[in-house]
Amino acid sequence: MKSVVLALAAAAAATAVQAQTPPAPAAAPDTGWKTPDPQNVLVVETTKGRLIVEMRPDIAPQAVARIKALTRRGYYDGSLFYRVIKDFVAQTGDKGSRQFTSELPNLKAEFTFAAKPADYAFVGSFPGGEVGFVGTMPVQISKTPDGAIMQAWPLFCQGVTAMPHTDADINSANSQLYYMRQPAQSLEKKYTAFGRLLEGLPAVRAMTDGEPPANPDKMTRVRVLADIPAAQRPHVQYLDPRSAAFTGVVQNTARARGAQFSLCDVEIPVDIK
Repeated sequence: MKSVVLALAAAAAATAVQAQTPPAPAAAPDTGWKTPDPQNVLVVETTKGRLIVEMRPDIAPQAVARIKALTRRGYYDGSLFYRVIKDFVAQTGDKGSRQFTSELPNLKAEFTFAAKPADYAFVGSFPGGEVGFVGTMPVQISKTPDGAIMQAWPLFCQGVTAMPHTDADINSANSQLYYMRQPAQSLEKKYTAFGRLLEGLPAVRAMTDGEPPANPDKMTRVRVLADIPAAQRPHVQYLDPRSAAFTGVVQNTARARGAQFSLCDVEIPVDIK
């Protein structure tokens, strides 16, 4: 992944000034923790453990809508991890017949998107662009000379979840999905990334390798978080990349990594109960 030069300003300590009128009640502290929309969180039970994915309809609306529709039909329950490549991807959505599509129409590629400034958390810059986060998704943004955003696209860091397509047609994504086990810059702007793991990267990395494996792992049950009864739902939060607290996470990671620092090195703190 592209290395970046940090441009993060350190917070300055403010001098207290005695007010002439009684102070207003203190506002509740902003801890920086964000609760994702349960309509856009996928809970995946697998033979290696639970995965929780934050999906981003602002990045890939068609892909997210398709994954949710198939999930709610039970399409993915029992799907095999039939293509699992060491230090690369764990691909699933197949039940044994090597079926590549559902009966639904194929999807157009969603390789890039328009970043909304209010949702984008800037991390660093390089000649011609910037990198940062939209939610938990690591992204790169290309800008015009006047600084206006041209386009953005996801970086394929570990934990990113995407849809494959056939080699012959980039608009053939349909029902399959894969989880990144390690970063792979070669996939950027070539596949539709629709989400990222909040939990479960060790489980994805533990999937049995093979194309197909002799004894493939499975997604045993897949649900949208909002569809799980409230009393049974996992409580999911992550540290908002737009928060001051997250800035400290980035700075500490950058210092530790030095010249080799990239956005994929930044681990987003998650709290799941």
